[in-house]
Amino acid sequence: MPLMVILNHLFCFLPAMVGAAIIRPMQEIPTIAAISTPLGTGAIGIVRMTGPAAVGICDAVFRSVKGLRLADADSHTIHYGAVFEPDSGSLVDEVLVSVMRGPGTYTREDIVEVNCHGGTVAQQKILSLFLKQGAALASPGEFTRRAFLNGRIDLAQAESVAQIISAKTEAGLKVAMAQLEGSISREVKALRQSLLRVMAGVEAEIDFADEDPGEPDFAVNKEQLEEIEASIGELIDSAFVGRVISQGVRTAIVGKPNVGKSSLLNSLLMRERAIVTETPGTTRDTIEEIINVCGIPLRLIDTAGLRPAGDEVEQIGIERAHRALEEADLILCLFDGSLREDDHDRTLLTSVPADRAIYIINKSDMLRGRPAAFNQGLLPARPVLISALTRQGLTELKEKIADFVLGGSLPPLEGPIVTHERHKLALERAAASVSRAAQGFRVGLGPELIAEELRSATGSLGEITGEEMLEDLLDVIFQEFCIGK
Repeated sequence: MPLMVILNHLFCFLPAMVGAAIIRPMQEIPTIAAISTPLGTGAIGIVRMTGPAAVGICDAVFRSVKGLRLADADSHTIHYGAVFEPDSGSLVDEVLVSVMRGPGTYTREDIVEVNCHGGTVAQQKILSLFLKQGAALASPGEFTRRAFLNGRIDLAQAESVAQIISAKTEAGLKVAMAQLEGSISREVKALRQSLLRVMAGVEAEIDFADEDPGEPDFAVNKEQLEEIEASIGELIDSAFVGRVISQGVRTAIVGKPNVGKSSLLNSLLMRERAIVTETPGTTRDTIEEIINVCGIPLRLIDTAGLRPAGDEVEQIGIERAHRALEEADLILCLFDGSLREDDHDRTLLTSVPADRAIYIINKSDMLRGRPAAFNQGLLPARPVLISALTRQGLTELKEKIADFVLGGSLPPLEGPIVTHERHKLALERAAASVSRAAQGFRVGLGPELIAEELRSATGSLGEITGEEMLEDLLDVIFQEFCIGK
């Protein structure tokens, strides 16, 4: 069988081999444990353990009311009983213990989950007993990391788990769930396989150059690469919507003191989040909250009024306001419609990028049918007239925000949507390499150089799903997870 055919078959089995190659012998795998529910008062808490000794460790501290040892229990069964201190025999808590045996589990290892009463003390005590019996404390994301390393999910699917947990809107949850089910992975793997087939033909020409295999069909290869490049481009284009859905639109509310920034924040949130007084300079620091506007998450940031600072504390708040303005995706630029413009307003207008701003005239409730005193001719675009106090005009403002961000509303969330900056950067590198390879076919570049570009492209795509990976990359990804997941 020709060498390239053998290599091509080998590439097809790489995804399954990645996890298997990393798995250590059973005796070297530590059993890990962690509290999987948020600390604090609650009805139920879950202490979770996975690894070869998970069932045995739990058996040492658990007594079933039926006298059944967990070692003899069937997989995926729940057992009622209590956790006891092994040395003193004192009761710790009344619990339900779930026994799940690998490989049919989240980590493909044995898993034990103890459902105890919520509250810090009970959970911490049970975790402490597991650690005393030989379990190691899990690091952030270590359960999901094991699921990846053991081949249950790929790296893109693993990252979606953290996104499901942090989803702020229904749209964000929907996209994250689609990624967990493989929407991104299937597309990326299909593109990678297409590149590998092209690369196999190019490398066959290199390996069998002396055997005159005939003229390679450069036109076909070029066309294939252009189709692959277009598909990668579609994924890259989805990243803007993906970022909006997953991270939200960073939205700064700016203006001089007493124009109603905090009142606008409270009105949009429909609750009293920020302190509102008639005293200028009340807001001394940035306040950040998330709201849902037409399915679009907005990370609203109320800032200190922009003016010369009265004291050191206010100066710090104003500096943070300027920083929020610079970093914002969207700026809600607020003016007082009951007063004429002044130098502070004019200075603000020169410092706000018009392409990121929505201009708002507040305090329409004080106009009583009269035109706003503020000169609207100063503004680069038509302002929205509102009253943060009576909520008049807020519907129009929300519609304008949605139109500004995504043309009115979220597009249909169908097909793969890129939500991670890491994925976007890898796709951009892959697209650049594919483009150079296609250009190489057009100008008659040597097959060795074309093959190198194709290898670079497949490597970039492989980084997304974990078929090409570095240990340092895994550390960065999983340290962002919570402990116990």
